[in-house]
Amino acid sequence: MRVRVLYFAAVRDLAGRSEETLEVPEGVGTIGALARTLEQHLPALAGRLVPAAGVAAHVRIARNEEFAADADPIEDGDVIALIPPVAGGS
Repeated sequence: MRVRVLYFAAVRDLAGRSEETLEVPEGVGTIGALARTLEQHLPALAGRLVPAAGVAAHVRIARNEEFAADADPIEDGDVIALIPPVAGGS
């Protein structure tokens, strides 16, 4: 299965790319499993995608333009967006 991963803002800087097509390993079928795979694929993202010891992950994950939960399934051709918190205003 292949998914397109989009990296935004600080995540883009850490990943060193704005997007990529990723061949998803066998057995990775949910957003949560994909998040763990992405942290292994790009060690600079470690600790940002997967919650650890009661601490929420810093990056929201969207699947096909809708925010996704860890248990949501992924399918071939999905577009996955990694969206870090942003600050702004005036």
